[in-house]
Amino acid sequence: MNPAWSALLSLCPIGVVILLLVGFRWPASRAMPFSYVTVVWLALGVWKIPGLQVVAASLKGLVVAASLLYIIFGAILLLHTLQESGAIRVIREGFTGLSPDPRIQVILVAWLFGSFIEGSAGFGTPAAVAVPLLVGLGFPAMAAVVSGMIIQCTPVSFGALGTPILVGVSTGLSGDESVASWAVGAGFVTAEGQPDMPLILKEVGWRVAVLHAVVGTVIPLFLTATMTRLFGPRRSFGEGLACWPFALVASLSMTLPYTLVAYVLGPEFPSLLGSLAGLSFMVWCVRRGWFMPPGSSVWTFGPPAHWDSDWLGEKGGILESAPTSRPMSLWRAWFPYLLVAGLLVLTRLKFLPLVSWLRSVKLEWQYILGSELGVAIEPLYLPGTLFIVTSVATFWLHRMSAMNYLRAVKTSASTMGKASVALVFTVPMVQVFLNTADGAAGLLKMPNALALGVASSVGSAWPLFAPLIGGFGAFVAGSNTVSNMTFSLFQFGVGEQIGLDPLWVVALQAVGGAAGNIICVHNVVAASAVVGCLGKEGQVIRRTAVIFLYYALFAGALGYALLWLPQRGVLNLGAWIVLGMGTAIVLWVRHHLGRR
Repeated sequence: MNPAWSALLSLCPIGVVILLLVGFRWPASRAMPFSYVTVVWLALGVWKIPGLQVVAASLKGLVVAASLLYIIFGAILLLHTLQESGAIRVIREGFTGLSPDPRIQVILVAWLFGSFIEGSAGFGTPAAVAVPLLVGLGFPAMAAVVSGMIIQCTPVSFGALGTPILVGVSTGLSGDESVASWAVGAGFVTAEGQPDMPLILKEVGWRVAVLHAVVGTVIPLFLTATMTRLFGPRRSFGEGLACWPFALVASLSMTLPYTLVAYVLGPEFPSLLGSLAGLSFMVWCVRRGWFMPPGSSVWTFGPPAHWDSDWLGEKGGILESAPTSRPMSLWRAWFPYLLVAGLLVLTRLKFLPLVSWLRSVKLEWQYILGSELGVAIEPLYLPGTLFIVTSVATFWLHRMSAMNYLRAVKTSASTMGKASVALVFTVPMVQVFLNTADGAAGLLKMPNALALGVASSVGSAWPLFAPLIGGFGAFVAGSNTVSNMTFSLFQFGVGEQIGLDPLWVVALQAVGGAAGNIICVHNVVAASAVVGCLGKEGQVIRRTAVIFLYYALFAGALGYALLWLPQRGVLNLGAWIVLGMGTAIVLWVRHHLGRR
């Protein structure tokens, strides 16, 4: 089959998702079954994959979906436990005392605290923690979900202590003869003259950090502008852009130490330490009134009675806490979040014995139905377990009644059940899509067929498209790690073929894979489920897609400018695109600030 045709057919399952979710505004629970049927039909009818392999991939997807639902349940349980105990009310009052302005709160909670959770746990956990916290602070549920998804870019490449690079890129590149030969020729070797994969990964990591630091600089500004434009009473970009000093300082306070850590220590700690440094510094600045928006008035979402119906979760407006007769200190109210953050960090530090103990409990299913596919779940290591442990600890710490706690459990189970309808089709669709190799038709598996079709069409302009391929992989798989596993070797090979530094091309893949989390379907489902916005996934993706496109295109242009600099000079195509996009952003900001 012609590569262009196989690429076009590979795009069909994703096209169905985009058409139904974004175009027809169907909920994921209705759209994803059609996407699953499409990918199964292609796998059996065009790729000629054995039916047993399709069933095995679907069963693997169901097991993975179960683990995601377990995480969702834990996150929702923690949220409702804090609601029933009265902690949400105390936390809201504490943030109001620090700054009552939601523009400041969203930067502190989503951008900085969310990045910290991403650095420690990854895999969609920031949305499960930051999104309900924003709702607890009085944000409309839809505003909280959109905000939580927008920040799923800059910190993601170094999420879960560097897993997307240390596992994703490493798995993708390890064991290939062309990579080993290039490494020896480029001097990435051990003392024994063997390819030095840790050194290669560190080199990729700091390049990823540089790209993210440049492209991600404006994400906090886009975050506040999107929030005031979509959810403000005046629907104004200018009201969000008015806090540009705070947004840019908050960005740099995270990305500068983040880049330094990537260069000195490697991929494990950039997001974790960068966000911690940024959060500490920005709270210090807020207490002193530095970099705050001009004027004495505080921006708000307006009265909840005037909110649009599609802003709301299942329970309507602001998440209210149950009344409590016992006074609760701010420290006690915050302790569950501090505990879950601490547990996430402690259970991800590999030099601690706790990690090996938790991971020793493993549920495995190897050679599913006699196929080569297998799946393993480590239940004690999943963030869901840590959420549940924290919830139980909160029951005792906040002296809750059994009736209130049981109500939290019941509500959480009900919400998780509604999320399951979408995920039991989404994740199996992904697994069938990824496992379409070695069919009787002799075609490349679907992700690689699509990537090859794009590469053969664009030639030397490939750096412009490399992040889009990474983003596509994350959009489908719901994981930067899986995207890097799938495409890193392909990206490396294309870089060599067109005479460019392949590590920069792999770095573009990792950056695009991180940005793909902004629009990833099952991450949106998970974030929406936590705050009762199920069925509105298409609305979320429509509102975040522009941020994803900015991120992927700007990163691609920056990569092109750097990679072709020696041969094509400073003012190459990529540099012109970077200058054009940068100028457009500055003019956009000035225009809307002038209209306030």
